[in-house]
Amino acid sequence: MSVAVPPIVLLAGMNCTSDLWADAGLVTVGAGGAIQPVLDRPSIVGQVESLLEGLPESFVLVGHSLGGIVGMALALAAPQRVAGLCLVSTNAKAPTDAQRAGWGDWLAQLDEGGEPRGLQQSILSPLLGEALVRDRPDLVQRTLRMGEDTGVERLRAQLRMQLTRTDLLARLPELPMPTLVVSGLDDVICPPHFHTEIVSAMPDARLVTLDAGHLLPLERPREFGRLVRSWMSQQRLAGAVA
Repeated sequence: MSVAVPPIVLLAGMNCTSDLWADAGLVTVGAGGAIQPVLDRPSIVGQVESLLEGLPESFVLVGHSLGGIVGMALALAAPQRVAGLCLVSTNAKAPTDAQRAGWGDWLAQLDEGGEPRGLQQSILSPLLGEALVRDRPDLVQRTLRMGEDTGVERLRAQLRMQLTRTDLLARLPELPMPTLVVSGLDDVICPPHFHTEIVSAMPDARLVTLDAGHLLPLERPREFGRLVRSWMSQQRLAGAVA
């Protein structure tokens, strides 16, 4: 007995675009291809409400960084609609004072005429790692272009959204859906132990760590794409047997 593939929803992180997923082979998953909403609301609650209004009744959600945080909040708000959850390079804990100060500084720079591309340039090493910044000018340019394509208003909304984050870790045991958690071994923004904490809190979660940094789907697209497709296939088989 075959089981229909639920639509897949891809949520890219802050100052990122759909190019994050372009080489992972996920954008064509499902009959109509992946759904790729943008994060453009100034609060987590508002973003979740907007997504739930526009998304299908059931879907698999893949979220990177801020997209993963929104994904967890959405799954907590409407667990019956999330058939599966994939959390990538993300963090379930409340923001630190240092993070809040950093987002406030970026907002101030945008207000003074700063551009998302320039702000992206300032954190290239944390995003990609020094070796890739040195040796992969193609990835550097794609990373900068994602910032440019995000634009000032969308990045401003995303920064404000970051400031509305709360602790989700304590509520993750409420989530029953199968969950794949993917971390980058060299991710200094959301290091591996963040993901261990998420998996430990969830009843049906699996952790995989790849040799990558924060922009894992961009850096290791083939490995990441195969991993997600294999996980989705396993969930379909489990459903068919049940």
